[in-house]
Amino acid sequence: MLLSREKSQVLIVDVQDRLLTAIHGADRVIDRCVRLVLAARKLAIPITMSEQYPQGLGPTHDSVRDAFANDGFVADKTEFSCMRNEMLRDRLHSLRRDGRSQVVIGGVEAHVCVTQTAMDIESQGFEAFVVADAVGSRSKASCKLALSRLQKSNVDIVDSEMVLFEWMERAGTPEFKALHALVK
Repeated sequence: MLLSREKSQVLIVDVQDRLLTAIHGADRVIDRCVRLVLAARKLAIPITMSEQYPQGLGPTHDSVRDAFANDGFVADKTEFSCMRNEMLRDRLHSLRRDGRSQVVIGGVEAHVCVTQTAMDIESQGFEAFVVADAVGSRSKASCKLALSRLQKSNVDIVDSEMVLFEWMERAGTPEFKALHALVK
């Protein structure tokens, strides 16, 4: 199934400085999460961000938070899966009731919080889309294993360009012009 901007919501999972210092390819993860957030904002797609134990791990990375610009919802959690946190689960389900059943996911760590969240999202009747170039783990092998496991669990694995081009649908529109710079 293709992504639709009218049916999509974005979930950015735990892109926090203290976690990122250990993430393989952290700069790429940050860049692609910023890309997703900026595109979602330009297309009026709702954004949700989680922060894993921010008292110990700090806030979301500045560049992601700047792109977010308080245009969405942020919740603290200690659960690994966002769907096991009441505030986050309620937020995602509320958006689903508004017709947004497709959850586009970026963040860390791919083999822990992202995997558990995506699998729980699928089990609760959503369509989960994990953005491969916007997720990371401490080791490249853990990230690769997570993506393989998710794919076997019927989670769609996409990259950030696929997401943006599916949201835009065609060239020559004002949205295409606004978002094209994000993929150059």
